[in-house]
Parts: sequence; structure tokens; C-alpha cells
Amino acid sequence: MASSLRAGLALATFAFMSPAHGISLPAAQIAELCANAEDQAHCGRLIEEVQLKRLPGLAVREGDDLKVSLFPSGATTFRDSVAISGAKSFTLWDYMDWINAVVLFTTDGDQTGFVLLQRANGKQYRLAAEPVLSPDRQHLVTVDICAKICDGEVAVWRVTRDAIVKELTWKPQPPWSDASVIWIDADTIRFDYAAGGEERRKQDRRLNDVVWSRSRP
Repeated sequence: MASSLRAGLALATFAFMSPAHGISLPAAQIAELCANAEDQAHCGRLIEEVQLKRLPGLAVREGDDLKVSLFPSGATTFRDSVAISGAKSFTLWDYMDWINAVVLFTTDGDQTGFVLLQRANGKQYRLAAEPVLSPDRQHLVTVDICAKICDGEVAVWRVTRDAIVKELTWKPQPPWSDASVIWIDADTIRFDYAAGGEERRKQDRRLNDVVWSRSRP
């Protein structure tokens, strides 16, 4: 996971190339909003301020508390806190209306991540990178790849009304230092990646390719 604001933003913005990601802000707007941010948590708050206006009724910020509405009723509260290990924060990042899920950007000290909240049942899923939704709305892909600290793992998650389940994983070899991702179709993912100081390349992977490892339940 990222250990700096620049690395955190790199992980957070790779998904904006996808036409089915949700209602997140364009990468250029995020870069502009966070150009003078004090840290990753501050960047998240700046993005949240815009998203709260774009998505009225979805969430409310009350000091350290972010209250996200559930459907058809209820709410879940995420509270920012300060501990010995550093500050923890939750900020509104995206709303995936097609699967009725909210994506939060999280910080824990120098580390960043995401939480996906299913509004129909209140279930929460911690993700190392921003999820990108497939065109048929049946899968999410996350790419936890960066120059340092990241796990180097690509994960595919199956989406159902009741749960989000990690289904497939893959760690490219030799390891990549950076990667972005889009869905070509419901069964094909395209990666734009860099490895070993070489020029960026593209690679397609179908969900039935032999490189994937199937995750245990």
C-alpha cells in the first residue's frame, strides 16, 4: 500500500479510465484538488467535499463522523480517530449506483486503502486499491501495484446482492512497478503497466486465463 501522498493518489486514480467505475471524479480534477493538500487524509476530505454536493442524501459529514445512508433505511457511521500508530480517516470517494455500493477512501497513518459498503445489507469490505466494476456488473478488479510497499497483487471479486467475494488473484512476474486497468468486456481486463524501468506496455487477461489462482472461500 502507498506510503506517500503521490503514491496514494497513483493507486487511487488508476480506475478513472474505466467507463463503468461509478461516479468518481476525473483524475485531472483530483490532481487539482489535492495539489496543495497537507496529507492523504486532507486530500480525501477535499474530494469528499465535492462528492457530498454531487451526491446529496447519500452521506453526511458531522465533524469526525461520516454517516452513509443504507437502502432502504438506516445508516452506517465511519469515525475518524487518532491513535499511537497515526490518524485513521474515512472519506466519501465514489458511489457505484449499478450495484448500490459506496466506496470510501481510507488512511491509517501513512497507509491508504478503500472500503466498499453494500448499502442493501451494510456489509463492509476493505480493499487495497480502488475497485473497478466490470461492464456486466458481476465483477470488480483491484490492482495493488506500486514501486514500494504494495502487495503486487491483482484481485478479481465476484459481486452479488449479498456479498463481495474475492474469486481470483494474480501476481505478475517479473513484478510490475505501476499499473492501471480497464475492462475490455465482461471477461477481459486490460493492464497498462511498467516493469523494470522499461517503457509502459499493455497486456490483456481473460478471467479464464491459466495465470489466475482461485481464492479459497
